[in-house]
Amino acid sequence: MTVKHIAIAALLGSACTAQAGGIDRSGQSILALFESGRYAEFSLGAVSPDTSGTSVVGLGGAGSGDMTSSFLQLGAAYKADINDRLSYAIIYDQPFGADVDYPAGTGYYAAGAAADLDAHAITGLLRYKFQNNFSVHGGVRVQSIEATAAIPFIGGYAVNGARDIGVGYVAGVAYERPDIALRVALTYNSGIEHDVETTESFGGAPLPTTTTQIETPQSINLDFRTGIAQDTLLFGGIRWAEWSEFDITPVGYAGATGGASLVSYDNDVFTYSLGVGRRLNENWSVSASVGFEKSNGGFASNLGPTDGFKSLALAAVYTQDNMKITTGIRYINIGDAQTAIPGFAPAANFEDNHAVAIGVKVGYNF
Repeated sequence: MTVKHIAIAALLGSACTAQAGGIDRSGQSILALFESGRYAEFSLGAVSPDTSGTSVVGLGGAGSGDMTSSFLQLGAAYKADINDRLSYAIIYDQPFGADVDYPAGTGYYAAGAAADLDAHAITGLLRYKFQNNFSVHGGVRVQSIEATAAIPFIGGYAVNGARDIGVGYVAGVAYERPDIALRVALTYNSGIEHDVETTESFGGAPLPTTTTQIETPQSINLDFRTGIAQDTLLFGGIRWAEWSEFDITPVGYAGATGGASLVSYDNDVFTYSLGVGRRLNENWSVSASVGFEKSNGGFASNLGPTDGFKSLALAAVYTQDNMKITTGIRYINIGDAQTAIPGFAPAANFEDNHAVAIGVKVGYNF
């Protein structure tokens, strides 16, 4: 079965802030570790979300305007063999992020509110292959995170969280059958704790600097692929992330709101993907995939008013000698959500929102 050049990824791992639960962006993929021989890749995605809502009549019934900014998503990886059983990979990604900016002057109750969260990670992995088609992999992830937010309707509140570095680990197992292009990989990503130096203010009056504890969620990725016909591959994955334990609660904000969290989520999140890849000739392959994350209901944060998604992605891969260039586009139908503030539940309805992501990934075997 000829499957070498079939597209098995629909879009670079890029996503939008509403593509996966919480502030998930990259999905923390480690699949570069399974490439043949010595391999390097670089990916760039551009994501353009369009997210808006309308406040309830009691809050004026005003529209929020588009409150999510476009952003770029970068990724890179290098993989090499140490011997015929042991290999390693170094992977860079931007695992989490948020870009929120409510337009001013709209009459919407959250007009002028903004938030930005930026995370970078470098993961070092080792993989050992046994003789029975099984392998184990694991390593260390070093992650940095920083965040800022401004919420004018909470007493002119603003907060700045300085960059902090934390360390976690990765562990997994895989099974492969090259004769039918089968691979199933299960990977655990630990949570990573951060002690973020935090500066808060209300109405421009600063509060004493404190430390906010933030732990990015632990997660499990199940990735699979298998040949189903000549030159045809079925692929997909399931990702679980423990977003129910994620919480950002600066001291000053909690004191002013009776213990409320700045950002938190009620539910863990499962994200599903399924696709088909087809090799057309020696140079070209194409793929199509769908993604799904169910809506959990309840009230969403004003800094992340989304609930689940559905997506469709198309990709094409051009292969020439040792180089492989993947280009793709993804449309995400963002799940409807309601937000709440003290005294109003719901406070606003966010409906019929979407995002478009495009990207390119260049991979090279040498």
